[in-house]
Amino acid sequence: MLRAFARNRSAVLGLAIVLVFLFVAVAAPLLTPYDPYEMNMPLRLQPPSATHVLGTDDFGRDLLTRIIFGARISLTVSLSTVALSLLIGVSIGLVSGYLGGASDIWLMRLVDVFLSFPPLLLALSLVAVLGTGIQNLIIALALVLWTTYARVVRASTLAIKEEEYVEAARVVGARTWRILVRHILPNAAGPIIVIAALGMGNVIVSEAALSFLGLGVKPPEPSWGTTLTFGLTYLREDPYLSTFPGLAIMLAVLGFNLLGDGLRDLLDAGKNSQI
Repeated sequence: MLRAFARNRSAVLGLAIVLVFLFVAVAAPLLTPYDPYEMNMPLRLQPPSATHVLGTDDFGRDLLTRIIFGARISLTVSLSTVALSLLIGVSIGLVSGYLGGASDIWLMRLVDVFLSFPPLLLALSLVAVLGTGIQNLIIALALVLWTTYARVVRASTLAIKEEEYVEAARVVGARTWRILVRHILPNAAGPIIVIAALGMGNVIVSEAALSFLGLGVKPPEPSWGTTLTFGLTYLREDPYLSTFPGLAIMLAVLGFNLLGDGLRDLLDAGKNSQI
């Protein structure tokens, strides 16, 4: 499987992009000598130069530094949101698919209620109720995105629970939680991993969109979305203020999408070889 993954050039490229962004996020203080929050008004709106590679923003802050530290915020929000979505969606999907009956019906109707709203509109409404800030943004996005995991895990659970090894576990008296955790969840992990990888890109875009609208990360935090917002005012005179944060968002999303597609192809190839 590792050799097959290595032969998939787009997946390898996606993994390389993701690893670069992870390295940038972790090592952000070591990669730039500037403070992402320190203002220097005499140097405001400086074009790219040897001193400031990507120029400065409207408060004289180094734009490259803001983008580097913005990677830390975007990846933190993405990882936390996907983790919380997984916790909610996988739990509900396992219980719904394994128990069936009335529990399955009511839990799936709950999923249908959340799916009846446009995702971005629902996220906007939740952020408006909870308030702005990174923690509230993570909660709002997780409450929007958990439904996908719930549906996929439920479908996998419905198929896996009929397997002989699950029936054998029931016969020997294994508890329900043990069957779910030890037998069903590991065999449903493939689709979950693929959706989580693709979901990282969706969360990055959603976080940037909400921050762009002023309902996400609060200024002066160096979010890619807020940097785009400030750059719009000077789009004609200084287009670099919006161009570089936009490129960072595009590359991050591209990396996770390529990685997710590669993992999906790898898992599909594994299933076909087993068949």
